[in-house]
Amino acid sequence: MLKKCLTVLSITTLTAALSACGGSTQTTGSSSSPSATTAATASAAVNAQKPEFKALLQYGRFDPNTEVVAKFLNEKTGYKVTYDMLPVENPDDKLNLLMANKEQYAFMLLTGLQYSKLASSGALEPIDELVNKYGTNMKSVISQNSWNGAKLNGKIYGIPQTGSGTVVSSSLIVRQDWMDELGLKAPTTRDELYMVMKTIKEKKNVMALSGGKSPLLPEIMPTFGLTMVQSTLTTGWQDVSGKLVNAVENPNMKTYLAFMKKLYSEKLIDQEWSLNQPNKVIENFTSGKTAIISNGYFNAPIVQTALVKNTPNAKVASLPYLKGDDGKVQVMASAGINYYVGIPKWAEKKEDIIKYLDLKLDKEIHKEASIGKEGVHHKVENGNYFPILPIFNDQYNNASSFLTGVDEKNYPIYWQARVRKDPILTEAFNKNQEAAKGNTVVDPLAFAPPLEAIGKNSLKLQKLMEDTFLKYITGAEPLENYDKFLAQWKADGGDDMTKAANEWYAANKK
Repeated sequence: MLKKCLTVLSITTLTAALSACGGSTQTTGSSSSPSATTAATASAAVNAQKPEFKALLQYGRFDPNTEVVAKFLNEKTGYKVTYDMLPVENPDDKLNLLMANKEQYAFMLLTGLQYSKLASSGALEPIDELVNKYGTNMKSVISQNSWNGAKLNGKIYGIPQTGSGTVVSSSLIVRQDWMDELGLKAPTTRDELYMVMKTIKEKKNVMALSGGKSPLLPEIMPTFGLTMVQSTLTTGWQDVSGKLVNAVENPNMKTYLAFMKKLYSEKLIDQEWSLNQPNKVIENFTSGKTAIISNGYFNAPIVQTALVKNTPNAKVASLPYLKGDDGKVQVMASAGINYYVGIPKWAEKKEDIIKYLDLKLDKEIHKEASIGKEGVHHKVENGNYFPILPIFNDQYNNASSFLTGVDEKNYPIYWQARVRKDPILTEAFNKNQEAAKGNTVVDPLAFAPPLEAIGKNSLKLQKLMEDTFLKYITGAEPLENYDKFLAQWKADGGDDMTKAANEWYAANKK
């Protein structure tokens, strides 16, 4: 995408430009009330004196400057904002270059790692005082938990942005027509799942479970007491007697891997697990090569459409979340801070920037920027928001890219309009949430700020973990070497991550 280089116009420049255009607020006539033309001109003059901003967003496959939401925000707030995006490839390198050149962005939407690095390098402005003075809306709708998650060395360098609330994304889905044919009941425990898989393989001559790349299956791990939440930023943490322990240090991890190795050796799971990309897993299911996969609700329409196209009488069902060895159901859910909105240290008019970002969180502006106008883009039924199609998709499909913090109470309710765009999607989402209700587990670091030791080590340690665990499952390396892996994990940064995680947790846990 071509980047537009825009300078931030000063009030003096804007005033001069208005004079050149012949703008005037003088009127004739004896009436003491201003005419409609006069009022409109006066309003335009006020708005014209608000500075123009340039903002930096994460990558998206659209031009943000042509979006309905961008135009709505400009019109409603009186601030004109233009947007650049980071590239899809090497975004961090590009961000570093922009910061080295002191590019004149008013604000930037940053990942946790980007936020941590820029703040620690002195590239971001501490905004505590500005928020206290001008952030009336944001202080009201953003929780203290989230603000705490933006603190680095005692200062806040960005507005924390959460999203859809606590959401359960995936479940095991099964060919229900095969289950019916074989007279099988939905399993409720790991042992029952094993028997279902064994029967399907023997009777239907297909692989029972397909998967890919990650050795960690979120629907089976909790049955071993491994309630970690996968993330690109952490390899998974659990509260054990008030302290955080990484899941790789949980003795049950070795037991989980032994179970997965058993499934692999009995050819109950995909023999190409370590090679499969997500699209290949879906293809295996929809083409009839496998009976069960772990599937995100967001993929439900694709899976259903492709399966019925290939096998018109096929049926899909979600399996129940399984009980663990203690008889309890635990389901991993996602929550927490997705992005941070930072202001470069060298940005001009920082007070106006905070005023603008706060104005975006005005209840009505925030709602319309999120899901559009009622009766045009969405409708409300029994307190639930439903999209009006196709205009919602046409004009608000990319609306979340313009968020700079959310109303944490109401936005998760607005957001559900997005999963009501397709009845299959809606059903899959609702089934997951209902089946997991009362049994969800959230990452204890979900609202932690980006911790330096984790940011530095997590990606390489996650790769070490995934590569090694896949070797254990496929038999390429003996599971007896687990202690050797664990020693390497600790020495290569795992101990540093655990120390940092517990220091934050001890200071912030409730």
